[in-house]
Amino acid sequence: MIVALGAGTSLLPSLSRGDDQPPVDQGTLNALAVDAPEVAFLAAFEAGDELTEMVFTTARGVGANVREGQRFTRFPRADLDGPGEWANHQPPREGGPQAQSCISCHALPYANGAGGVELNVAIDPLQTGDPRSYLERNTAPLFSLGAIQRVAEEMTTELQAQEAALAERACTGRAPIVVPLTAKGVGFGTLSATPEIDGEACTPRIDRSKVAGVNEDLVVRAFGWKGTHPTIRSFARDAANNEMGLQADELVGATDGDHDGYVSELTVGDLTALTIYMAALERPTSMTELAALGLVELSPMERSLIAAGEARFHEVGCAGCHKPEMLIEDPVFTEPSLHPAFAEPVLPSGATAAELGLSPETAIRFDLTADLPNNRVVLPDGRVAELGAYETDAQGRAVVRRYSDFRRHEMGQELADPVDAYGIGASVWPTRGLAGVGSTGPWLHDGRATTLDEAILAHGGEAAASRDRYAALSDVGRAQVVSFLANLVIVDLDPEDEEH
Repeated sequence: MIVALGAGTSLLPSLSRGDDQPPVDQGTLNALAVDAPEVAFLAAFEAGDELTEMVFTTARGVGANVREGQRFTRFPRADLDGPGEWANHQPPREGGPQAQSCISCHALPYANGAGGVELNVAIDPLQTGDPRSYLERNTAPLFSLGAIQRVAEEMTTELQAQEAALAERACTGRAPIVVPLTAKGVGFGTLSATPEIDGEACTPRIDRSKVAGVNEDLVVRAFGWKGTHPTIRSFARDAANNEMGLQADELVGATDGDHDGYVSELTVGDLTALTIYMAALERPTSMTELAALGLVELSPMERSLIAAGEARFHEVGCAGCHKPEMLIEDPVFTEPSLHPAFAEPVLPSGATAAELGLSPETAIRFDLTADLPNNRVVLPDGRVAELGAYETDAQGRAVVRRYSDFRRHEMGQELADPVDAYGIGASVWPTRGLAGVGSTGPWLHDGRATTLDEAILAHGGEAAASRDRYAALSDVGRAQVVSFLANLVIVDLDPEDEEH
């Protein structure tokens, strides 16, 4: 076979950084956000898509000075504590770097998804240098993170408003008061306030010791296996540094914190693009939803198994924590966040958001119920379905079927980390959303569960009673629950479209 090559075409690999996606300029995005908001959103989304697919090279700053001559490692190396080596990077490393591309790990069932156990990472957040203290993490999927952040923002608003109202009530009534703390129907323990009265003056003393499932600041942090990051941006910035050795300008400024000889490895615009892309990726769906639209076929037996499994899912108590549905009052996602508890007026580098071009006036916005670019499909009857976007209820609220309560729970010693690296509790975990769970095995934080049945049976602590009820089901009953969960999938309905 003879292949014709165009003028200037070469089969030799490029030796320059010319094949890299050019750094994204935040100023350009800001100008677009003012003059053409929809164009700004799509430009950021497309740039984020390119960045997640890009295989970063040394010239772009990928990797770090693990030690002389070594840029990558799959194991934490707190033992390498010489000048500029792994243990002396700033900010302190947890693990890696071990990858050149986002989608080299986030690849199942397709790009931006989960990863197999062979891609697990070991981290040493406390830099103990002791493998017995290492934490192991499986790759989590990145789909439609914007809805997760919006739910967390609205829950935080509710929780913090209750604290403010409690303080006012304590002083108005001049008596101690205790109230249950709830957001979107989820309980977070109790708050109490005692008025400290000095003449006409009253200062409410808030007791947060009985708050449960969230930090005492009442900010719902939905990202990271332990729920340590409030925003997609914070999560992406940290992952880029630890997993790929890409240090963002807003993380370290002009400092070469990982001593690899490169600075400005990710621009402010790069992180904005990555955030928008992950926020606006398609939502998970279900086989029953796809079948109802004529996009897949389910046999009567399959439909029966799924329906029975959903009923059993509720009967044994799984839905108590894996809350099937939440509503977002305002489905517009903005980057940067407009929520005071989620905005970062000062970035980790010490620079202010305003100095870096991040401001509410030029925030990039999109509607989770209308603007998501992926999975727009023509149905067999000719209608166009926006299967990437979220459905709305009669009030225009986004219906998010995440199957999570967005709070942390004690899950028992079987699922505990070897050490409590984050001050949250070694056996405490946020409720993992089950949306897409049928497409993202293996399961649990370290991929130890090779089947959904194993994942359920590994639950302990606060979930022990539900686990035991599940274990007591007949083989048919358990198969029904697993069939329901396996029906919760992530699908690429634009397989020929390589742009997204």
